Amino acid sequence: MSSESSGITLYSRAHPGSSLKEFKAVGEIDAPAHAVHNVIDDIEAYPSFMPFTAECRVIKREADSIIVYQRLSPKICSDRDYTLRIRKTSSAGPNGVVYFNRWKPANELGPAEKKGVVRVKVCEGGWLLEPEDATKTRATYTVYTDTGGAIPAFIANRAGQIAIGRLFLAVRKQVKDPKYSLSER
Repeated sequence: MSSESSGITLYSRAHPGSSLKEFKAVGEIDAPAHAVHNVIDDIEAYPSFMPFTAECRVIKREADSIIVYQRLSPKICSDRDYTLRIRKTSSAGPNGVVYFNRWKPANELGPAEKKGVVRVKVCEGGWLLEPEDATKTRATYTVYTDTGGAIPAFIANRAGQIAIGRLFLAVRKQVKDPKYSLSER
């Protein structure tokens, strides 16, 4: 199933063995791919611009990946947290460098669970950033997550759709900051 809003096409499909959906969102961002990639990589700044992000920090940088802890504070439920391993790759594409960040849970590498915060155990996804030309990027965001707790699937699925739209808006706004236009960080 797909829908379109704010220049983003959102696809959803059933995830095998779950009532929660997988999402894929595709949209243009009016900025060079390296600038969008710089925004995505500015993990320590996420609390200042990413929706619902209360805390975000790099735990460890490795040769092929980074370990990141995040705590989200959505308005509709108690805080959620998780630690992810993000693998970053890039390759030459027809219009410039294509960036791909892919993440999976790595809770065992992060802080212990906190009282009053629900630990998210399933969170897989990625960003694919493909330059359309020197000033436009085709961004594809994918995610499958189980937010945990007692949230009914239909509410979790709807909240996921809304959050993805807000995520794209946040990246589109943040990439206008001139510091991201500098060469790759």
